[in-house]
Amino acid sequence: MLKKVVLVAICLAFGVGLFVLLSRIAGAAPTGNRAAGLDVHKANCAKCHGAGGKGDGPAGKLLKTKPADWTDKAKMSKMSDSDLFRVIKEGGGAVGKSKLMPAWKDKLSDGQINDVIAFIRSLS
Repeated sequence: MLKKVVLVAICLAFGVGLFVLLSRIAGAAPTGNRAAGLDVHKANCAKCHGAGGKGDGPAGKLLKTKPADWTDKAKMSKMSDSDLFRVIKEGGGAVGKSKLMPAWKDKLSDGQINDVIAFIRSLS
């Protein structure tokens, strides 16, 4: 009987641990550094996306298709970090979004892209 209780307790502990791990992976915070992402944003993204990420930068105001408003929680919650990574790295056209969003793969490292994603996530 004691062995059965111990086995059930181990199984429950394993199940709870697995659940917690998978939950953290699914809803994990971006791996980048928000402060470093802000610096990358100021140097490369603010022209279109605006200083506060609302899509209202000086160049963005001139575009027919307005840049994404990163402060829009409803819209941003529909995009995973991997979606954002691909948009930034490959450009909007690569993911069915505006072709005016350039690919940054030749200018930004993967780490810098993750930093930008951390900054973007801090806005919504």
